[in-house]
Amino acid sequence: MQMSYPERFRNRTLLIATMHGKEKVIAPIIENALGISTCVSNRFNTDELGTFTGEIKRKDDPLTTLRKKCELALDIHGADLVIGNEGSFGPHPGIFFLNADDELVMLIDRKHGLEIVAREVSTETNFAGQTISSHQELMTFAKKTGFPSHALILRDAVESRGMIVKGITDENQLTQSFDGIVSKFGSAYVETDMRAMFNPTRMKVIKKATEKLIAKLHQLCPECDTPGFDIDRSVPGLPCSLCGRATLSTLYHVCACKHCKYEQQKNNRHGKTNEDPMYCPFCNP
Repeated sequence: MQMSYPERFRNRTLLIATMHGKEKVIAPIIENALGISTCVSNRFNTDELGTFTGEIKRKDDPLTTLRKKCELALDIHGADLVIGNEGSFGPHPGIFFLNADDELVMLIDRKHGLEIVAREVSTETNFAGQTISSHQELMTFAKKTGFPSHALILRDAVESRGMIVKGITDENQLTQSFDGIVSKFGSAYVETDMRAMFNPTRMKVIKKATEKLIAKLHQLCPECDTPGFDIDRSVPGLPCSLCGRATLSTLYHVCACKHCKYEQQKNNRHGKTNEDPMYCPFCNP
């Protein structure tokens, strides 16, 4: 069944706040789903809000940073509709021994006072880094992380901003840069380049986050038809199957409209009516 287009987006132009080629995956999805045209912000340096390699530290949390990115792009271009993305890399929030790519995608519509956010957390990432001192270690790391389709970064030491070479996708450049750094410092630090245009695996995760955003846009408030009617908070209290007392597990979710504030109760994601006693603070303190 074909989804109906939210009328408030029809025949408008959406600004994509990126300088790292994310429009390649974002634009086709947005244009097809909402029937709008897109353009890329060409006067805004998104690196001003932080870089993965640390030359500019990200001062705020990812969501705040993303909101600033979108708002600045709107101000610079005098636009009223924008989409942006912010990614973070590190230990998975629930599976601590695995690295994860945590992508946020935000749409801001100033005309209708909307801010809608979607998130995709994926273990499908090549995020890694290693101190090395030989060509064999270098090429082993390169092969493991998907080089040359996925670019690499070389620097003299982890988190150093002294000598750094980014966006390496050529083996000759990789070995020459490595030799130059090792000749001066005795070793080098190699890491994956996580900028979107140099990392196809990350692009796939951004695509999934954008698809989630589209799904949210088609979730209309039952009261006022505003897009983005989605889970706002979770309410704990799922009863223990043994003693019947409330646990910290989710009893139900509350969906809320950001425009009219209408709320609606929704069953927990797994449809559970009680919790295993192993998660009960009374049966298993």
